[in-house]
Amino acid sequence: MKTLSVHKSKPEDKLWLEFDGAFDDQAARQRELEPFLQALEQYAGGWMPEVVKGKRHRKYSRAAICKALEEEHDDRVKTIGLYRTQWPALDLVLSLWLQPSLLRFFGYVKPLSFFAEAERCQHFVEMVRAWASRYPVSHASAHSSDDRALSGAPYFGRDEKTSRRDGFDKIYAVWWLNVFGPELVESVGRERMLSTPAHRVEELPNGSILLVTWPTAADFASDAARLAQARAHVHLRPDLDFDTVLHGLRERSAALAPVQPHFHPEAASLFSRVVDHVSSHERPRKIAELNAWQPPERRQWLPASAALPSDVADPQRVLERYSLLAEHLVAMLHIEVPSVMQAPPESLTDIDFFFWREDVPGTRLREALDTHVMRAVGAYLGQVLVHHLDGQWIPRDKLMENQVLVGERVWLPFIRAWHYLRSRQSLLDFSLTQLFREAERHRAPEPPPSE
Repeated sequence: MKTLSVHKSKPEDKLWLEFDGAFDDQAARQRELEPFLQALEQYAGGWMPEVVKGKRHRKYSRAAICKALEEEHDDRVKTIGLYRTQWPALDLVLSLWLQPSLLRFFGYVKPLSFFAEAERCQHFVEMVRAWASRYPVSHASAHSSDDRALSGAPYFGRDEKTSRRDGFDKIYAVWWLNVFGPELVESVGRERMLSTPAHRVEELPNGSILLVTWPTAADFASDAARLAQARAHVHLRPDLDFDTVLHGLRERSAALAPVQPHFHPEAASLFSRVVDHVSSHERPRKIAELNAWQPPERRQWLPASAALPSDVADPQRVLERYSLLAEHLVAMLHIEVPSVMQAPPESLTDIDFFFWREDVPGTRLREALDTHVMRAVGAYLGQVLVHHLDGQWIPRDKLMENQVLVGERVWLPFIRAWHYLRSRQSLLDFSLTQLFREAERHRAPEPPPSE
């Protein structure tokens, strides 16, 4: 049963849900879970889970959930996953903690744009309201995953140990949907919290308070929604300055605003893959950064008239050495980057992306990079220039002086490989993709300037 992956699909914002409610571990598990699952089934609608994953995948049913939980042998916590086979995608975790007794339900619904309709959002709120009324919480929330990532959650400036110890012990943030447990309510003041300017404020039977800042979750970044969010936050935290809070929220909205890619054409194929790999909250900033990118000044080429002549006694032997070095790269990468087996020009982009994704310069021994990897990369790049651009090696005794003649230029693949492997950023600045595309563009002699 194939399920959709929230994390492997294209990067876009998701709805983050976090609910921790107390439950009775002495009661029959199925009976104790019934109100939770009933509310889920009543209100989820178009994002209703379809698959239950424990030891194996099962079609969603209450019996499947109980069976999956029974199969978990951990004495402290029982955990299962809930997913879908069609959009919207889910990655939700249901955990039952036994010491202390806690029902945890958290994860993502993707995309956030699925929650652009007020009625669908109202159903979501009613679901959480039903849960919070039955399973007392200290704090529960739902909000844009991207905005939450930019907010500093869950640490909010604290170290990890302090954050784990104290949790959400005061109003660090106000999200689209919030449930504040009795302790948080009393710390703020019940009357103050009930008078919060917000779309919906409701006291629940167990003393918790439900607060929704805006009718729709997907519209969180609009200026009107940000004003409502800031007003609610400052009302609950009078020690905060309204203008400062609003400015921070608007900055986050600006950082999440879509940016259209217009990458340098010689690097566009690589940059598109880089952008598709980064987290969705980082995507606009990364697109803007790569839009501004220009090829480095050190271009690793010379006019053909400035080429150094071959100075080796046996050129054929040197050419065989280049071929062997290139094969070393194939041996290193053929599993992770299968295209190196045939060595088409597109394999250069595959290598660039793999090296960048794995941060090869930052995670491998520098000595190995500057000897074995650099030589293999340079030779492979040179071979691709030779085989696909009708290039010609000009072998030299010193490795860094070796050249490939293409049209009216000679290219220095080993020098390029050395610059390429300096850092993760240098993999983009000195990509193999960009050099090949530039060489391809200049393969034919440049026409003389018109008079």
